[in-house]
Amino acid sequence: MSACEPLGAPRKAAILISSTRAALGIYEDASAPVIADWLQEQNFDVIPAVIVPDGPAVGAALQGLLMAKPSVIITSGGTGLSADDVTPEQTEPLLDRTVPGIMEALRAAGLQKTPMASLSRGHAGIAGETFIVNLPGSPSGVMDGLTVLGPILTHICEQLEGSHAHH
Repeated sequence: MSACEPLGAPRKAAILISSTRAALGIYEDASAPVIADWLQEQNFDVIPAVIVPDGPAVGAALQGLLMAKPSVIITSGGTGLSADDVTPEQTEPLLDRTVPGIMEALRAAGLQKTPMASLSRGHAGIAGETFIVNLPGSPSGVMDGLTVLGPILTHICEQLEGSHAHH
């Protein structure tokens, strides 16, 4: 069975937060609730968010989430320029195919609000039958990213389910 559920049934989605401070309990992550609420509005069953420290734990957590065969994994954090911002490097080896246009659209949308959006190094792509996208760590960057994903996420899942329809 495909990772994306048949039409009508809720699809499964996962959230991965890359933040050393949130993983250590220094502060409460604010991005996961935003992503979870949005995914539920899009009719996804959301796996509880996984919060890991920046670094290699991101790759291990992504591999674990892929075993649950979600339709979508949205990550937040670890896409900047700090030495431990390695979410893109931990994501890329897991991707069978990249979808660079999505990241171009995410950065373009973010640039309308802040020049810092150009510093995001995230990836978007397909791992098996799961769509993975790396969003920035800030709640505002996440909301900008979800705005871009809104009109295309269902179509992405439909294509991964085998649909050849064009919208």
